[in-house]
Amino acid sequence: MVTLSSVIRPLASNLNRQLVRHAKSQRITPVRTCNLTACSSKYVLSQMHPMWQGPLTIPGGERQSPIDIVVRKSIFDSELKPLVTDYDPHTCQQIWNNGYSFLVEYDDTTDKSTLKGGPLQDKFRLCQFHFHWGESNAWGSEHTVDRRLFPAELHLVHWNSDKYSLFEEAVMEDNGLAVIGVFLKVGKRHEGLQKLVDALPAIRHKDSIVEFTRFDPVCLLPSNTDDYWTYHGSLTTPPLTESVTWIIMKQHVEVSHDQLAVFRSLLFTSAEEDVQKSMVNNFRVQQSLCGRTVRSSFTPFLQEAPSAEDDKHTH
Repeated sequence: MVTLSSVIRPLASNLNRQLVRHAKSQRITPVRTCNLTACSSKYVLSQMHPMWQGPLTIPGGERQSPIDIVVRKSIFDSELKPLVTDYDPHTCQQIWNNGYSFLVEYDDTTDKSTLKGGPLQDKFRLCQFHFHWGESNAWGSEHTVDRRLFPAELHLVHWNSDKYSLFEEAVMEDNGLAVIGVFLKVGKRHEGLQKLVDALPAIRHKDSIVEFTRFDPVCLLPSNTDDYWTYHGSLTTPPLTESVTWIIMKQHVEVSHDQLAVFRSLLFTSAEEDVQKSMVNNFRVQQSLCGRTVRSSFTPFLQEAPSAEDDKHTH
């Protein structure tokens, strides 16, 4: 594993610089300043990650993510198919604290772990998954549904292996990426997640990498993956390229408060830094829809009646 880490670590740490440099060398595109005013700005964050403390210039700017999904404005599309996930747990390689979240990374050199179907016409390879979360259970998700915030959100990141030969190429191009988003809600302990939670103390500090194998991300998906929203958007971290087909699951998954507490025990900072900063509120603020359509694979108006438990949380 020493050899693998020695190869992957410098590649991963240099990826952002490479992407930004590549983006600047491409055709000239209109730019706008990243909007740091969120629809959730009433939640005053005690710490904002350095990534978002200065103005950012992003290409285009008409298809940025995340967004608020307004259920009554989503359009039912009967052509949207069920998702087909085919993940090989043996392609799971390692966990990396990149100073913003932790990434569970997969071998994507072959089509061993793939996503097809849904709104996608091509085959996409799983590259990594990661989470975004808040400092409390009141917020943390990047996307919202009718302004409802969740404590955390899972992103499974895939790239189009039918059209492109490398993730680094796909991330810069249209229809290059497909990301599944899953909302996390506090409830019972998630047994599938626990193996990952148990490994997290080893990557508490920024730039830590540990071997992590044989993890099947299917266990993190909700039982119903047929009901989802989809729209064209962007990465929610630099370089913010508008290359993403988002697939947001309607059904959430439950995790325990203690499991989320382990997420919050991680650090944005390296072991050498004098001031240690907790890894919380690692989400981007919401962006304007700018006329985009959010499609749904289910009829939005045939919603289940809210449960008494949901009523308790909303009143």
